[in-house]
Order: sequence, then structure tokens, then C-alpha cells
Amino acid sequence: MRCLSIAIILALAGGAQADNPSHPVLPKETTMTARGEFDVNVIPQDPDGEAAGPFGRYLLDKTFHGALDAISRGQMLAFQTATEGAGGYTALEQVTGTLDGRHGSFVLLHHGLMVHGETTDWGVTVVPDSATGELTGLSGEMEIVIADGVHSYVFHYALGGE
Repeated sequence: MRCLSIAIILALAGGAQADNPSHPVLPKETTMTARGEFDVNVIPQDPDGEAAGPFGRYLLDKTFHGALDAISRGQMLAFQTATEGAGGYTALEQVTGTLDGRHGSFVLLHHGLMVHGETTDWGVTVVPDSATGELTGLSGEMEIVIADGVHSYVFHYALGGE
């Protein structure tokens, strides 16, 4: 079984978001931006057997700091091709806490591709209608940046009714 190394996973999760027309576009007048850092623990899981396919499975444990003060728990599937520096991943994580003072939870969907060691198609998007509490109606996209070993986020979002 081939699965992505932690270095490739972090590179996929840390690439600049590519312009992609399939990503939802938020109206500029309603978009707000939250910034901060986060800590992440990527926990490799034992293979599920041949029936699960040639994928690595990982648990995600994050703590967000800054305008998003929250924890998240998630799962990721990853695959590395026989070509060095090529692969893909997808993940779902549930984020619970406060966003600019509003409490609730929401789910983020990740996807990423790497070709020749470069992130090519990458995105982290709020799953529609997944938000609860004071975050109900939340939509948005998150950029993840890894620089000098520090993980940070820029979260462009809108709340329904605003």
C-alpha cells in the first residue's frame, strides 16, 4: 500500500488556494475575514485491509487560535502515486468553538492534488448547511499557510442573513 508521507500531506494542506471556478464565490460586500494560527496533530491509522484500497487514513486533531477560537476533529484519506511528489487527499473536519465571537460548529471539506511536488488544485470549503448555533448559515473558504513551521489560516466567510 502506498500512502502519502506526513511531509507531502502537510505540503498539500499548506498550498496556496488555486483559482477554481468550482469553488463557491462569496459576494465581496458580505465577506468577512478571520485570521490566526492553529496547531495540528496528524495521527496515522492502521490500514483497514485490502478492501479499503491503497489509501492512508489519518485522524486530524486541531486547535485554532485567533479570530477562530476552536477545536476540530477530522479524518483524512490520502494516496501517493508511484511518482515521487504526486498524490491527492481529501478530508472532513468538524470545527467547534467561536468565530469572531459567535459560538457554534461547522464542517470543512478539504481536497488537494500534488504534481511534481507542487500543489495544483487545493481547497478547504465549508460544507453547506453544516453550521450550528450562532454560526447557522455560514459559508466560506479557508486558506491554510505553512511558513517556517507555523500553521496559519485566512478564513473568508459570510453568515446567512447578513
